[in-house]
Amino acid sequence: MSDEHGRQVVVGYDGSPAASAAIEVGALLFPGAHAWIGHLWTPPFASEELRKRLWTGTRNINVFVEAIEREGSREADRMTAVGVMLGRAAGWDAEPLVCRSYGGEGLRLAELADEKQADVLLLGSRGLGGARAVLGSVSDMAVHYSPRPVLVVPHPLLTDEYDALAAGPVVVGWDASAGSEAALAAARRLFPEREIVLAAVDGDEGDAPETVDGVTTVRVRAGGGAPGRAVADALSAVATERKASLVVVGSRGRTAVRKILLGSVAMATLHRAHRPVMVVPQSPVRETE
Repeated sequence: MSDEHGRQVVVGYDGSPAASAAIEVGALLFPGAHAWIGHLWTPPFASEELRKRLWTGTRNINVFVEAIEREGSREADRMTAVGVMLGRAAGWDAEPLVCRSYGGEGLRLAELADEKQADVLLLGSRGLGGARAVLGSVSDMAVHYSPRPVLVVPHPLLTDEYDALAAGPVVVGWDASAGSEAALAAARRLFPEREIVLAAVDGDEGDAPETVDGVTTVRVRAGGGAPGRAVADALSAVATERKASLVVVGSRGRTAVRKILLGSVAMATLHRAHRPVMVVPQSPVRETE
C-alpha cells in the first residue's frame, strides 16, 4: 500500500516498547507513508552489555575501542533493521537511517527530519506524565528545536484511544494566533480526509466564530490551576469526548527563548494528554532570531 498523499515520516527508534508503539501508531495515522527509521548511536560506547563483553583491560585500550566501534555499528544496524521490519509489517515503505550522534539526540533527530524534508518527526514518549514531566527528554528537545511538526505518541494507549487512531477526528487548539493557524494548516495537510475540530478554550462569544474557514469550532472552559495546564486539560477533554485520533497544537514565539521554553500550552499538552500530540512550529528557529 502506498500513501496517495505522499507523506514522509522520520521515526526515532531505539528498540524500546515506546518506540515500537510509535511505529504502530504512526502507521495508522499515516497509512502507506514513506518512513525513515532513524537510530542514533554514540561511538565508541554502544550498549553496556557490549562494553562488558569486549572489555580487555587498560593495556589493550586501542583494541577495545576498535572492537566497540565494529560491534556497536553492527548492533545499531541490527536494531534499525528491526524497526524497518516493524514499519513494513505495518504497511509503511520503510528504510533504515542509522546515524552517529555525540549527544543531543532530540536535536539530532530534529536535524535529520529537516534534512530529509519529512512532513513530521515521530517519537515515542518516555515518562512524560505527572512528576516525571521534565525538560530534557529526547521528545521534549526534539519539539523545542524542530522546524518541522513533531508527533509524540504516549505509551501505553488505552483501548478506546487506540481504536480512535484509524479514523478519529483531529482536535486542533485554536486561539486565532499565528501558531494556531499553523497548527490548522498542518492538520489539514497531513490529515486531509479526517474531520478537524477546533477547540477554543475559554473563548467568549465574540472571540471564536462558529466556524473558521469552514471548520467547526468548539468552545470549552478551562478549569483551575496553572493556565497552561488548565488549557491542556481542556483540550484533552475535548479529544476524549470527540474520540479524537490526536491533538494538534502550535508553538509560540520565534526567538531563541523558544529553544529554552516552548509555549506553556504546547508543553503542557505534550505532557498531560493521553493521546498522540503533534506540536507544529510557527516558523523555523534560527540562531539569529
